Amino acid sequence: MLKAFSGGTFSRDFTASIVVFLVAMPLCMGIAIASGVPPEKGLITGIIGGLVVGLLAGSPLQVSGPAAGLAVIVFEIVREQGLSALGPILILAGAIQIVAGLLKVGGWFRAISPAVVHGMLAGIGVLIVVGQFHVLFDDKPLSSGLHNLIAMPGQILGLTNQDAATAFAVGLVTIGAMLGWEKFRPASMKLVPGALVGVVAATLVAFALGLPVARVVVPESILSAISLPEQGLLAQLMSPTITTTAIAIAFIASAETLLSAAAVDRMHDGVRTNYNRELSAQGVGNLLCGVAGALPMTGVIVRSSANVQAGAKTRLSAILHGAWILGFVALLPWLLREVPMAALAGILVVTGFRLVSLSHVKHLFHLYGPLPAIVWAATLICVVATDLLTGVLVGIGLSLIELIPHASRLRLGVEEASRGDAHEVALHGTASFLSLPKLSAKLESVPAGQLVILNVERLTHIDHTCAEMVREWADRRTGAGAKVELFGATGRMRQLVA
Repeated sequence: MLKAFSGGTFSRDFTASIVVFLVAMPLCMGIAIASGVPPEKGLITGIIGGLVVGLLAGSPLQVSGPAAGLAVIVFEIVREQGLSALGPILILAGAIQIVAGLLKVGGWFRAISPAVVHGMLAGIGVLIVVGQFHVLFDDKPLSSGLHNLIAMPGQILGLTNQDAATAFAVGLVTIGAMLGWEKFRPASMKLVPGALVGVVAATLVAFALGLPVARVVVPESILSAISLPEQGLLAQLMSPTITTTAIAIAFIASAETLLSAAAVDRMHDGVRTNYNRELSAQGVGNLLCGVAGALPMTGVIVRSSANVQAGAKTRLSAILHGAWILGFVALLPWLLREVPMAALAGILVVTGFRLVSLSHVKHLFHLYGPLPAIVWAATLICVVATDLLTGVLVGIGLSLIELIPHASRLRLGVEEASRGDAHEVALHGTASFLSLPKLSAKLESVPAGQLVILNVERLTHIDHTCAEMVREWADRRTGAGAKVELFGATGRMRQLVA
């Protein structure tokens, strides 16, 4: 941490923290509303994600807070079990993450197929869009994604209701300002986030015209938003429903966090992520969120990428962004009460739409054939039609099909040798997601700066999960100025790992 207070580093972290704060504020409130809880619950999670997880994190430049990826499952928890069940669930989920980190299983979450993760995020994106579409009209989302989808034409036909039409117009102002700013903003103001511009524009329009639209409800004091666990916590923790839900949240939050951390590592040349430390830090954060009665957290790629692009160098940026949220909520709650609900819904509609990344499924299909694309589509459909956990389990089950032709020879051998100024890593056997933690650890341990010869002459098969990991590892090394050479690959194998 001492490095963070050196002159040049501190100024860059300070500036980046303000950018991340401006990105995080509207998202914290919007995700809370999408989760069916008051907006201050999301702000508390953002504060804990900055001040606590920022200090403990294994990924120094990753920023943690409430995630759109968990909004759907939290909405279901609140609807079916009540808001009071969220605290015990997060306490248990956090404890599971802490233990998982201490047992060094963080690397295994990276072995989840990218097709499953992106299919899950796409399904969540669809659910957010069809749910928040109704909030654009100052209405409430219905009980399921399919019901929300079916009811969408009715909202459009119901625009004869003057108040609903006004709220919808405010939402459109938000979306238009957000997208317009992102497309036409001057280079000198590229760090000003579009979400903030959208919220400010809609808030000013609603305030200046005195529009009769629903606005955010925020308590006078942030302390009053903290709801400690009720009596009988131990009995709740022993409930099978609470336990099952906690395991689901721990699994999904961990996968999203560690995949986000891997993405952040690709954006900079600094310290690499310690996945086990990051997992335990997230567990501490979620446990504290459970004690405070707030939303679950993950590492979030939107805030993290903003942090890197703004020039952050150390974890101080993430810590300071939590301090800015705390200061704003403590000193200016009256300002938050002027924000229209439809404005936050507009931001989430755009956020959800962007989670449905068709470019990623095209990439999978082009490089690895139809099976990963089918896994992506099946995961998406099951998340929308049933629930998040079912969709993920279906996706993981389908991804196992890729192993069937190689079931009798799943072993992967990794041999290393130094050849002058070069370091050779020779692979033989089958590289599948089952061997990804082992392979990843070997590749990451190769000395920096050396030429690496990746010998795949005796590699009989590599699945798309391992191939993506190898591709990302090679991109990071070449981006840092080192060389990676491929030896022994022919035909399809060369296309996969080149």
